[in-house]
Amino acid sequence: MQYSQNDFYQIAPELLVKQALDRNSGQLSDTGALCINTGKFTGRSPENKFIVNDSTTSHLIDWNHFNLPTSKSVFDNLKTKIIDYIKNLPEAWVRDGYACTDTEDRLALRVVTETPWSSLFCYNMFLRPTPEELKTFNYQWIVYQAPSFLANPKIDGVPNENFAIISFEEKTIIIGGTAYTGEIKKGIFSVLNCELPSSKKILSMHCSANLGKQNDLALFFGLSGTGKTTLSADPDRILIGDDEHGWADNKVFNFEGGCYAKTIRLDPIKEADIYQAIKPGALLENTVFYPNTNTVNFADESITQNTRVSYPLFFIKNSTPEVYQGNPTKIFFLTCDSFGVLPPLSKLNPAQAMYQFISGYTAKIAGTEQGIKSPKETFSACFGAPFMTLHPNKYALLLGQKIHDNQVETWMVNTGWTGGQYGVGKRIDLNHTRALISAVFTNQFQHAKFETMPIFEFQIPTNCPGVPTEILNPMNTWLNKNDYHHELKNLANKFITNFKQYENQVDSSILNAQPKL
Repeated sequence: MQYSQNDFYQIAPELLVKQALDRNSGQLSDTGALCINTGKFTGRSPENKFIVNDSTTSHLIDWNHFNLPTSKSVFDNLKTKIIDYIKNLPEAWVRDGYACTDTEDRLALRVVTETPWSSLFCYNMFLRPTPEELKTFNYQWIVYQAPSFLANPKIDGVPNENFAIISFEEKTIIIGGTAYTGEIKKGIFSVLNCELPSSKKILSMHCSANLGKQNDLALFFGLSGTGKTTLSADPDRILIGDDEHGWADNKVFNFEGGCYAKTIRLDPIKEADIYQAIKPGALLENTVFYPNTNTVNFADESITQNTRVSYPLFFIKNSTPEVYQGNPTKIFFLTCDSFGVLPPLSKLNPAQAMYQFISGYTAKIAGTEQGIKSPKETFSACFGAPFMTLHPNKYALLLGQKIHDNQVETWMVNTGWTGGQYGVGKRIDLNHTRALISAVFTNQFQHAKFETMPIFEFQIPTNCPGVPTEILNPMNTWLNKNDYHHELKNLANKFITNFKQYENQVDSSILNAQPKL
């Protein structure tokens, strides 16, 4: 099928970079990465993402402020318009790929984009078919992405000019008015989060995964900015993937063929694997050069704090594209607690694990969003609410069963603040976080002493090699202990208030795992 006046199909990454440079839509950094600017939108726009409410989805989707319904007529109208718009473009880029490394469950998809660098993003992030596979390739889902196509809110039935709409009936995603590439990736993730758990009983997860020398698999759940990508890129462990995975019976697999890492304040020493992946073929988004150079200033947030880089998984030397045969032995829930209340590491019992999974807590710091002047709590069910198309309890029941059946250890890791909230205390040192996680992997806490955290009742280790003892219990790091207990109670109340929406849908043991005031 011809999509535009001149289609570029399955173009190699080095040619895509050249095409972007020739069209003045990007620049090369001094490490050879292509640097582009996504324009008005530098992040996802959840209030403009919709799912068609039809006979396929009406009783399946958990309709909420992330899963917004729209009608088939609105979708059909905009789909016709965006296809006609692309048809009249002088050129477009077409890429075929897969989601899911497990061949039994993989999704064949086609992405039609308006720019060469969007096609480069798809090359980096989706699984790349072999030449032999392309001969008989039949896509199951198609994505149309046209950043220059703007909806007319007055007649098109959407609130703004930008939109992303998923139709499960037509197996089509249309994205207009935004060049932010993450909309493509998360659109497909939303599809998998619906289809895999509902039809195949496979738990879809917003998590990273890595593998140790003893063939021990670990999962890292967490929202953006909590350390999912950084902590899973461990030189002593093999990276399976940094963001999206499926957990079937006795196997875990990556949904993606690449990584999409945040680069704000990227540290070449502490985050060496990511830093070294920024080379020819990598795509940097919304970064800024030092004046009169092509050297990226990773501390510059003048465009956005959400600066990103995409690159193929094989850019990480210690990685594997293989499906892991077996089950995880360790699960880590990552939170960036900017209130400075939670311990840097704590052990959870199964009920606490389920409560924390459904809660999906982290906290935003002042300045990350307009209007945030002090730390702000964020609860995102299953550590990925904007992409979870089914009710959170459906994912939670699958996870709980797998934890129970496989006796999986579950830990909470705070990568945020200690000694006070943001602006008073300090960020927990990444080296200390790594040491704590390493101690879990080497079973150093198997016979260790633990103390019980008040109110939350987590188990806190009393010592760990390479970590100052005084930081293990956060209360010890606060000068004013009354202030700590005040913030601790405040945070507990926030958890309890948020969980009220799930009270009637969870087992009593999970509800009993909430903070005790």
